[in-house]
Amino acid sequence: MTDTGTAAPASSTTASAVSGVEIVLDQVTKRYPAQPVAAVEEVSMTIPAGEIVVLVGPSGCGKTTTMRMINRLIEPSSGTITIGGRDALALDPDELRRGIGYSIQQAGLFPHMTVAKNIATVPGLLGWDRRRAAARTEEMLELVGLDPGTYRNRYPRQLSGGQQQRVGVARALAADPPVLLMDEPFGAVDPITRTLLQDELLRLQSELGKTIVFVTHDFGEAVKLGDRIAVLGDRSRILQYDTPAAILAAPADDTVAGFVGATAAIDRLGLAVLGDLDLDPGVAVTEDTDPAAMTTALRAAKRAWGIVLDHRGRPLRRVSKDELAHADSLGTAGTPIGATLPAEATLQDALAALLTERTASAVVLDGRGNYAGVVTVDTLVDHLATSAQAPA
Repeated sequence: MTDTGTAAPASSTTASAVSGVEIVLDQVTKRYPAQPVAAVEEVSMTIPAGEIVVLVGPSGCGKTTTMRMINRLIEPSSGTITIGGRDALALDPDELRRGIGYSIQQAGLFPHMTVAKNIATVPGLLGWDRRRAAARTEEMLELVGLDPGTYRNRYPRQLSGGQQQRVGVARALAADPPVLLMDEPFGAVDPITRTLLQDELLRLQSELGKTIVFVTHDFGEAVKLGDRIAVLGDRSRILQYDTPAAILAAPADDTVAGFVGATAAIDRLGLAVLGDLDLDPGVAVTEDTDPAAMTTALRAAKRAWGIVLDHRGRPLRRVSKDELAHADSLGTAGTPIGATLPAEATLQDALAALLTERTASAVVLDGRGNYAGVVTVDTLVDHLATSAQAPA
């Protein structure tokens, strides 16, 4: 089955410069001796340069086997694979793998090596001198949000699961490969850490523009991360290869529809970020505003509360009408703003946050930390209703 992957990409990859390369699989098959059927049969797909393509499907469908044939950890029985126009099967396997980053579940770090030595593994194999490798290690730790001074000399056993995964990603990227293969890398961590790691991957991709092939069995994760998703059936048969929005809107068949499941509406929230919405401006005033003026503004807007900002436009406190009735100034009135949401947060992340908020609303900040508006559960429901009515 051939699919050239010509659909328009989703918006998760926003790098100004793409450093990844195109990968093309053409009729790739894997047969094991004494097995009556192929593990992977005649898979053809084009993975565009600089995009995240997610292979998703049930356990045992062959998605990991398909991915491992790209770096020849599993040798194809037939077919061709080209990476950046080069025939991967004609290259020395070790040379090939040194040019492809690889990140797996539970990080796969060498337990007897420090974090720094783990990250410097591939640069060392490539013959980098110690100074260059050390500088790259520091750079990679900072890139994945780990302080070099704190973590470089620690051993994997001294790290949390999330920290180990960050080091695993840093190691995979250390030699600056154009391609990164990720085999269910976040599957062994708790849901909160998983969300943070997903966000970190999207942030890194926006800066680096790698070509990433990501394997998961979690369709929600595929929707959040993928520019494109390949939904696979038995023997890695491609059931549908398209953008997340297209698959959610129009599953190719009943099998894909069943895999997408009843959470499709919620998954669609992962396709947009808060910055894409027309946020509720609410009632927001600076702290030098007279309380009576704010009361008048709330009454005119038919609002029960408003936001007090500092002189730079950053939110300080939430103030209700009742609190204003007893306030001499807005300098101390109200309750401090607790959790806020960045404008780049997905609507799915926003929903999770809103469900824990007593007011079912949250303050959104722009890229400079200034007040951008308010998001409510009603905002998200309206977005779902509008997107459901939009033409596919």
